[in-house]
Amino acid sequence: METLALSWWLWLLLGLALLAGELLTPGGFYLIFFGAGAMLIGALKLIGFDWSLPTEILLFVVASVAGLLFFRKPLLQRFRRLTPQIAVDALTSEIACSMEEIPAGAVGKVELRGTSWNAHNLDESTIPKAARCRVERVDGLTLHVRKI
Repeated sequence: METLALSWWLWLLLGLALLAGELLTPGGFYLIFFGAGAMLIGALKLIGFDWSLPTEILLFVVASVAGLLFFRKPLLQRFRRLTPQIAVDALTSEIACSMEEIPAGAVGKVELRGTSWNAHNLDESTIPKAARCRVERVDGLTLHVRKI
């Protein structure tokens, strides 16, 4: 009687699907390890290892969880170190461009350094669309601006 097992290409396909899932979902490096585990099992089957389905699944889980435990934290630290951080205090005195009309004292949208920001109009007059405005201060993700 032949044992039930997945073909090598199914494991590789599952691995690619999990890697694609990692790219499409927010989160912090979980699916990538399961994708790598599936691809490892597929590669081992391709070079000649032949196991039953329960053994394949066990090896897949062990390889994936081991990768998760040993490599997730170092990868997260490396990517956080490579991600440029914007010092929001450095945005003070920068020139932004209003993306919409912002009435006096109201909140609207401005563009600064290629990014859309919420902006509170500190002026007593409306800031028209596409007008230049100066950032007076930053509060969290809101810029407080005045028309130039």
